[in-house]
Amino acid sequence: QVQLVESGGGLVQAGGSLRLSCVFSGRTFSNYGMGWFRQAPGNEREFVAAISRGGSNTYYADSVKGRFTISRDNAKNTVDLQMNSLKPEDTAVYYCAADSAVFVQTAPGVYDYWGQGTQVTVSS
Repeated sequence: QVQLVESGGGLVQAGGSLRLSCVFSGRTFSNYGMGWFRQAPGNEREFVAAISRGGSNTYYADSVKGRFTISRDNAKNTVDLQMNSLKPEDTAVYYCAADSAVFVQTAPGVYDYWGQGTQVTVSS
């Protein structure tokens, strides 16, 4: 059974940076595309970024493009999300997710496994 554990959330001022990390265990990490999603109170869970199995292809929501960077280390079974120039509207619980499909996907409903989430709060 796949397990995903996120870390790195916290409170930061607008304009600051945070780096989220997700550790994958239970299966072969390189067989999964990975994604980051977020959910703010009262909102649906939304796509933030995704990365292909080998790490060569990345995808971003328009709202974070140019500010966030997703990366993975298949030797360490980790996927990170570097978040720069944070804005108050980035405040949410951030989730790491794993998808067994061959092609990277952005819809949360197709992901197979999810972490418990980590809170990111950006103050103005």
